Amino acid sequence: MKPKGRENKPHIGIFGRRNNGKSSLINCLAQQELSIVSAIAGTTTDPVKKSIEIEGVGPAILIDTAGIDDFGELGEKRNKKSKNSIQIIDLAILVITNNEFNKAERDLIHLFKESEVPFFIVHNKSDLCKIDSNLKNNLEKELKTSLVEFSCNKNSTPDLIYNKIKLHIPENIYNKPSLFKGLINKNETILLITPIDSEAPEGRMILPQVQSIRDALDNNAICIVLKETQLKHYLQNFPEPNLVVTDSQMFGEVSKIIPEHIPLTGFSIVLARLKGNFEHYLNGTKHIDNLKNGDKILLLESCTHHVSCDDIGRHKIPKWLKEYTKKDLKFEIVPGLAEIEHINEYAIVIQCGGCVITTKQLKNRLTPAIKAGIPVSNYGMTIAFVKGIFKRAIAPFEQNN
Repeated sequence: MKPKGRENKPHIGIFGRRNNGKSSLINCLAQQELSIVSAIAGTTTDPVKKSIEIEGVGPAILIDTAGIDDFGELGEKRNKKSKNSIQIIDLAILVITNNEFNKAERDLIHLFKESEVPFFIVHNKSDLCKIDSNLKNNLEKELKTSLVEFSCNKNSTPDLIYNKIKLHIPENIYNKPSLFKGLINKNETILLITPIDSEAPEGRMILPQVQSIRDALDNNAICIVLKETQLKHYLQNFPEPNLVVTDSQMFGEVSKIIPEHIPLTGFSIVLARLKGNFEHYLNGTKHIDNLKNGDKILLLESCTHHVSCDDIGRHKIPKWLKEYTKKDLKFEIVPGLAEIEHINEYAIVIQCGGCVITTKQLKNRLTPAIKAGIPVSNYGMTIAFVKGIFKRAIAPFEQNN
């Protein structure tokens, strides 16, 4: 199954100097006028996302960025935004023209490599200026990547670029492992506990719940969805489930009802296994016991949502951590993918499930903390820890490693 939804689509960034034809390349790939094209340098100001379908890859997001050679105070801000885009992409396409490849391009490639982003180079406008064979050979040998000759005129087809995308993009980006593979077998029953409270979106379910339902069906399991208030009735009247997955904030109540021999975990923990950093979460969560008075805790939210008094990240987790540690703790919230400043000030970083961002984005979000030696956890593991059921919540994954 190829996952759908922006959070699972590979993100492909288009980079290069002003007026090198980055927007024209996106229009050519999409076969429609999506980005404004002009002979005036600097037409694209901020990174702009476009959804497309690529045969053999599936749905993808193209990101059109401002020129890396922009200048002036405003140009520097645009340039910074373009470079920040590297943190959220799975593949980069560097567009050059007129055989121009200098410090600006090398600096950009250095950032690609630093963020472990695969890339290839497109020499655009080749109908006006052919690529120098020596430059091509030298760059391919030095950089160990492809250099493609291309032209975004009306007669061009995107097949050449699409083939290079399929060649360079990591396969695991569009062929993701499933949420429940190894946890549930064909015709086994998985019970999904989904509270409907003030945090639940009106008229729909939150993304991890939707993903879990689909993944259970893809694994040919029998999926039962109910509210926590129906749990006792289900257990009294129906066969025992093979796996129970609950909204993390219900860990305490649910663990008292579900018999110990039935595996129990949370949506956020299942997502953590899918999107990496799992071992870091396992080790980092235990550092909650080391928190001291005055410690600052960073909570990372990936989505933007209306904040209620029941908000899990802004209200419940801080409250539960204070109750568990009996310490005077300080909390800061950083939503979306906003830049994190002064990472060394924090005693621990706690990331939400990350359902609306890609694996690459979540990994890059936590890398500064991990490199600085700061413990990291996620919402589900933190809640399980302070509710006293951490070992039980991670047991299903240890049994299937």
